[in-house]
Amino acid sequence: MNVTTTSPVDHSITNQSSLSETEWELMPEPDISELIIEDEQPVDNLISEKQQRLLTSSAYSSLNLEIPFLVTANVGLFYANKKPPLVPDVMLSLRVKCPEDWSQKKNRSYFTWNFGKAPEIAIEIVSNKVGNELGTKLEDYLDAGVGYYVIFDPLKYLTDNVLQVYKRQVISYQLQDNYWLEEVNLGLTLWSGEFEGQFYEQWLRWCDRSGNILLTGDEKFELEKQRAEAEKQRAEFEKQRADRLAQILREQGINPDTI
Repeated sequence: MNVTTTSPVDHSITNQSSLSETEWELMPEPDISELIIEDEQPVDNLISEKQQRLLTSSAYSSLNLEIPFLVTANVGLFYANKKPPLVPDVMLSLRVKCPEDWSQKKNRSYFTWNFGKAPEIAIEIVSNKVGNELGTKLEDYLDAGVGYYVIFDPLKYLTDNVLQVYKRQVISYQLQDNYWLEEVNLGLTLWSGEFEGQFYEQWLRWCDRSGNILLTGDEKFELEKQRAEAEKQRAEFEKQRADRLAQILREQGINPDTI
């Protein structure tokens, strides 16, 4: 998502991924009283809106981690140097918790100096040719310290590659030849299927190392429903089989209850 909001935050850190935990804690908290963190701009299109919800809902339903994590859609990522925030379509950050007091402005966006780290993953869903996802935006995510920068271009506005995954290599991003995000033990894959009544040939989905997609809550419910129905049919078949056998025994003068 594109934003034009300027930020009054004066922050001198430019290589945030190199900061230690102690350095994060010693950083002074900037004054954000005049900062615009919610511009009420709508999402780009229906594809983006549904795709964002698919990625966030499936992560919270199926991403079984022993550490806290945060997955957001269209939330401002504020990081440095009076720069406007980045607003990834989807963002994932490990070892952080969502702040409880949303009445405080500092708790309603992702300020790296408050969370103490940059997100591990930022995903941009391309909806036009003016977002500059392969230019300045890529450089901005690098500057923000984001570990993996993902460009999902379902309509091929930028290149013939629907999905591109970049991994941070200290001072630059390296385009991967696969969609596995080793540092977070999570993958991405293209999936053809139906989500919320909408069939699409190339939804972007999280997956495990074996390529199994992470299911949404609704998908889990439907899968369990199918399993229960299959078990019900199996039990009914076994009952009918037992009844037929009992009938045959009775016809032969044998009481099946005594066997």
